[in-house]
Amino acid sequence: MQPILLTTAYFPPIEYFAAMAAGFTLSPDGVNPSVAYIEGCENYQKQSWRNRCRFFSASGPQYLTVPVVHEGGTHKLPIREIKVDYSLPWVRQHQRAIVSAYRTSAYFEYYCDELFAIMDSCQETLFGLNAALTEFFVTKIGMPAEMRITGGYAASSGLCEDPSSPWRSLPLASDYGIDLRNMLHPKKSNDILARLGLEKPYFQVFSPKFGFVPNLSVMDLLFNEGPDSIVYLKKLPVRI
Repeated sequence: MQPILLTTAYFPPIEYFAAMAAGFTLSPDGVNPSVAYIEGCENYQKQSWRNRCRFFSASGPQYLTVPVVHEGGTHKLPIREIKVDYSLPWVRQHQRAIVSAYRTSAYFEYYCDELFAIMDSCQETLFGLNAALTEFFVTKIGMPAEMRITGGYAASSGLCEDPSSPWRSLPLASDYGIDLRNMLHPKKSNDILARLGLEKPYFQVFSPKFGFVPNLSVMDLLFNEGPDSIVYLKKLPVRI
């Protein structure tokens, strides 16, 4: 399957990882990993998944946002130069919110220390922080995925015309594959999970009160499903 092109994201949504999982295959010779390019040459865009995530709290779905340094106007800066603002106590606030939301989930204690250590590392840039978090989730989920950073900005050009691909009719971006940069956004709906046949529930701590909430941050899936997260993200004949 073709590579995919994604933006950087803070505690990315489930559809982000489902798109990654769609590309890996199993064969008698082993596992062929998927390839995901992360856009490293765009300018920063606020109010996007680049610095926010959605999680499931006792009050229902809520957002967490990473504050960034606004010197010189962030919209004019390359995404890899955007610095995180640690003058505000957001790390502790985010961690308290995560503990409150997921402390009773089945797998929270297995993953929280290592996850919080990444947050406590105070990565200078938003891109670096997001990369460390995304690598953590890819590893803990057990997803065979190779992540690469784009070497230059590529505009969309043409559409995927492969009738067997779940990405049929979606835009292509040069050598970076299927362009999902504009599809994954807090204020836009998309059909990524429907294309992959993944519109299905899993156990959530607060679903008895609010019902199932789809496409939250992948931490919701990992804390609730643990090692079975990969089975949720991709229909597998065996667990890898």
